[in-house]
Amino acid sequence: MSINIKDWNVEDESFWNSKGKKIATRNLWSSIPALLLAFSIWIMWGVLIKYMKEFGFTFGMVEGLVQGSEEYITKLKEINSLYYTLPAIAGLSGATLRLPNSFLISLGGGRNVIFVTTALLIIPAIGTGIALSDINTPYIFFAIMALLSGFGGGNFASSMSNISFFFPKKMQGYALGMNAGLGNLGVGIMQKVIPLVVTLSLFGGTAGSIATAKGAPFEGLQNAAWVWVPLIVLATLGAFFGMNNISTGTPSLPNTVKGISKTLYMVLLGLIAAAVGAFLLIGLPWEDWGMKNSSMWIVLPIVILLCVFLMKVATPSEIKQNLNKQFSILDDKHNWIMTIIYVMTFGSFIGYSMVFPKLAQDIFVYSNELDPEWVNPNAPNIMLWAFLGPVIGALVRPLGGILSDKVNSGSRVTAWSTFFQIIAALAVAYFVIQTKGTETPEQYWWPFFAAFMVLFLMTGIGNGSTFRSIPYIFSKEKAGPVLGWTSAIAAYGAFIIPKVFGQQVKAGHAEYALYGFAIYYLICLLLNWWYYLGPKREFDKP
Repeated sequence: MSINIKDWNVEDESFWNSKGKKIATRNLWSSIPALLLAFSIWIMWGVLIKYMKEFGFTFGMVEGLVQGSEEYITKLKEINSLYYTLPAIAGLSGATLRLPNSFLISLGGGRNVIFVTTALLIIPAIGTGIALSDINTPYIFFAIMALLSGFGGGNFASSMSNISFFFPKKMQGYALGMNAGLGNLGVGIMQKVIPLVVTLSLFGGTAGSIATAKGAPFEGLQNAAWVWVPLIVLATLGAFFGMNNISTGTPSLPNTVKGISKTLYMVLLGLIAAAVGAFLLIGLPWEDWGMKNSSMWIVLPIVILLCVFLMKVATPSEIKQNLNKQFSILDDKHNWIMTIIYVMTFGSFIGYSMVFPKLAQDIFVYSNELDPEWVNPNAPNIMLWAFLGPVIGALVRPLGGILSDKVNSGSRVTAWSTFFQIIAALAVAYFVIQTKGTETPEQYWWPFFAAFMVLFLMTGIGNGSTFRSIPYIFSKEKAGPVLGWTSAIAAYGAFIIPKVFGQQVKAGHAEYALYGFAIYYLICLLLNWWYYLGPKREFDKP
């Protein structure tokens, strides 16, 4: 069959049974591994920085300093904060790239877009492998690779948009649930694969004799990035040879060269905006201006506005009209309310996925605030369990939708999940406090871990229930753009949460970050009640 399919009508039962179902299923199962690897590359920094600390990556910033001196210890604390900035840069880039990705299918064609966006993942995978092979790699090189790994974060928007065109309405829930749910599993799989491969000499040893982890030499840290390269190549080939462009998603079906070039151009616009944000974040002397902790709140709106501006003035003419029509949702009050609520659910899920391994390491492994190099000999094996959070959050997403259907209200399920999310955040903060000043912080590991798993569980349920509410609040014409916009903005949780934790861990008060998140969740709870559940609600329990 031709790569470009002009006649596509899956609402026609006979067409679906005779031809459509087979093609749609093939495209779905070509899409899932590509999206799974996209999430793996995007979120891998949350795990990499944990190992980078163990292996002694200091980016050359402690050269000439006397070990153990006050200046040396201060510099180590600064480096630890820089670790958190790497997943934040990846989060900023991935979220920003979701904006142009939302419109790629209509421009470049599903097969062409998935092929290109998957192939782009090879760049940060190889680059990060090279960076991890030498403990003296400059920080700026890591920052660039984190920026480029945002390709994986942006892919979600185009992947979901593409699959929606292949299936009839009655199967949209199944198709999108499979694509999103199994794609999100890339986070959990990545957190399980990396700890296994760093112990093996698959792609050569780590440069530098002082590269150690927990006192024993490891010769496979770069495997954490290289291991994805052959898998990405296979997924890229699968997309190229196994997927199609269809007229319902791309009215003007392009040839392969045009589809690829248009896709690369749109991705470049998003990457430019993200790169400007990354430069503003790490290239300006915010600390000298007394604005170190507030810089992220200045950078974030600049990046979003710049990306939207570039899309409005520099996009091809054939999508400008469609783009302006979709951006009309920005005048709708409820778009902003649901965006705020969805940031609470998916934004928390992806942000906590980014930060959990490193946060747990700082609390239970490097638990002596006076000596950042001291290692707790009784610390738990964090990476043995860390993958469970993202897996729980991903697998439970459909449950939020199912529960919402059962009670005929997504907002009611969102309310309860938000309530327990607040309790869980405060519980995590409580156990963080308990670990301070004790010589045996590991005694609080299991309650800390359990409370964090509840956080992941509630973000997943709220994710599904919020998605269920949107079609009941907005018209059919607005629901799609609202879903795309909210998912893009919520992805900035992968930027915000690592930055906030990095700041508060450096200040010695990780619990303050959790207090802040709990307050935000409370605001979301009140917004949800006022507009959708309370006596003055504007929509009746959507």
